[in-house]
Amino acid sequence: MENRIVAENMAQLFKRAAEQYGDLPAFATRKKELEWEPVSFRDLYNRGINLATGLIEMGIEANEHVGLFGDNRFEWILTDCGIQLSGAADVPRGRDITDTELVYIINHAEIKVAFAETEILAERIFKLRKKLPTLRTIILHDESGSVNKDFIHISEVEERGKQLRNEGDRRVEQRMDAIKPDDLFTLIYTSGTTGKPKGVMLSHANIISQMKVIPIELSCTDRVLSILPVWHIFERVFEVYTIASGVCTYYSSIRTLGDDLKNVEPTFMGSAPRLWESLHQRILKKVRESHPMRQLLFHTAYFLSKQYKSSLYFLFDKKLKTERQSMLKRIFLLPLHALRWVVVTPFYGFFNVAVLEPVRMSAGGSLKATVSGGGALPTEIDRFFNFIGIPVLEGYGMTETSPVIAVRTEDELVIGTVGPVVADTDVRIVDLETGDTLFPDENYPDNGRGLRGEIHVKGPQVMQGYYKEKELTENTIRNGWLRTGDLGMITFNNCLKILGRSKSTIVLLSGENLEPEPIEMRLTHSRLIEHCMVVGQDKKHIGALIVPDLDGLREFGIEVKTLNDAAVNDQAKKLIQSEIKKVVSPANGFKRHELIQEFALLPENFKNGEELTSLYKMKRHIIQDKYADQIEAMFNHESTRVK
Repeated sequence: MENRIVAENMAQLFKRAAEQYGDLPAFATRKKELEWEPVSFRDLYNRGINLATGLIEMGIEANEHVGLFGDNRFEWILTDCGIQLSGAADVPRGRDITDTELVYIINHAEIKVAFAETEILAERIFKLRKKLPTLRTIILHDESGSVNKDFIHISEVEERGKQLRNEGDRRVEQRMDAIKPDDLFTLIYTSGTTGKPKGVMLSHANIISQMKVIPIELSCTDRVLSILPVWHIFERVFEVYTIASGVCTYYSSIRTLGDDLKNVEPTFMGSAPRLWESLHQRILKKVRESHPMRQLLFHTAYFLSKQYKSSLYFLFDKKLKTERQSMLKRIFLLPLHALRWVVVTPFYGFFNVAVLEPVRMSAGGSLKATVSGGGALPTEIDRFFNFIGIPVLEGYGMTETSPVIAVRTEDELVIGTVGPVVADTDVRIVDLETGDTLFPDENYPDNGRGLRGEIHVKGPQVMQGYYKEKELTENTIRNGWLRTGDLGMITFNNCLKILGRSKSTIVLLSGENLEPEPIEMRLTHSRLIEHCMVVGQDKKHIGALIVPDLDGLREFGIEVKTLNDAAVNDQAKKLIQSEIKKVVSPANGFKRHELIQEFALLPENFKNGEELTSLYKMKRHIIQDKYADQIEAMFNHESTRVK
């Protein structure tokens, strides 16, 4: 905390980082394995000034919206720096943006100048120009692109700014001095799981507030790997945090992640649940394919680690508590857990070094922590990695809150929760039907802990509102309290536990309510199922759209080449039918109305940018529209029933 730079706005943060960290590496680009090209904090700031000067010369006004369309690379953060120093606000989105979204965002935000990462993306935007009346200039990031009169390269803008600076141009300093904390820092259009994108307005004060409360200590000796989409606020806040802490960020990709984890040996990274689900499957697959003795060693090591960690969690009161615990019971169990810990420790110590250490090396071996966000981390995955010694923490937030609301730390590691609420932030739990506050309320036992309701948030990270959406803003933020749309509770460990989405709640004809996410998480944990979505609004019972995992089916001897083959394969249907019945059952804690009665196998996977957002959340409305016929057939008993 002491090493963290204090600033009032992002432009000031870039400047102070250059002054404090100078020639230390700020960002590094992968050229090839073991070869990275670093850029120092000083160079980033100086190049940012040149770019900002060039943008001002092009006519960019203070508080104007500048499009920033691309994925993780140094030019992205350089562009962000230039835009902030010019006093403007960026409007970011990933390279997978559709033409429909491009037209909507550019017109809605009234963008005049847009940066595009690749020549292909720049050409797509240019071809849409007849539908984009405000857009006048496209600037290309990729220097390998051909010279095209329809757009210019970022280096040209940077070079023009450098010339003006050499001639005495100091308009950037004037712009920087004029930035106010409440000025717009970024306008992020959410991917939209339930409709058209909404423009979330985040101010400099919003993002700077996060620098003060993120409870993870980093310093110049740390290394951070960037893998999540940088345009998303979750990854972006960590990149801003690394600038404030003097840490070097290495830009990786899914394709090179395995090598980069080993070569960079990151000490911290932001991550998404899907990454850990994939790594979990790869580890278990490797174990299953190994020699029987290696399998025995791994399972013995994991068993001992589970006993060791479980006792530690109990002894230090880090075991999930959704109900008040009997003090008498705790006093009775305390010596038993202490005894188990003492007995297991020497055996655990040996197996931890001999068996689990090589597994940890697959994640780089030096991770102090990684915060998983952007979606719920399945409890089984959460336990697995924390038991084997890879500290996967979990955070909770949303674009509208810049984003962090709560985050686990190693000191507050309660598996099954997202940790305590961060400093300077108030959270209340509200009854969805009555609107009454359940927590904190001294009229309820234990001040309302353990009671379930909608999560409302108030704090300096809460957005200014939705751009050009006054009514929606007023419905979302009332008296300073932002309604998240998420269901949760405060546990008796004083941690926040997420229970699902109030907006995705399925109401059956019987009037029974259920949350689809816990069911979906259980099913996708199966190695037979890649994706699934529970459906059944206003039906007698629920069903599921299933994307099977082809590798998993092949492990069971079912030869299928494509998802279309699997969708019509009777053996595949019977195997998945049996899996659904086993996983979603009363024995696993599911109620009768939560049991899946029908399912349909889909002939193609969910794709990022189509059925999935950039953080792999399902766009439920898109999936329901696309597979409307299959859903209708499912409830007309034309699909496969789960008997």
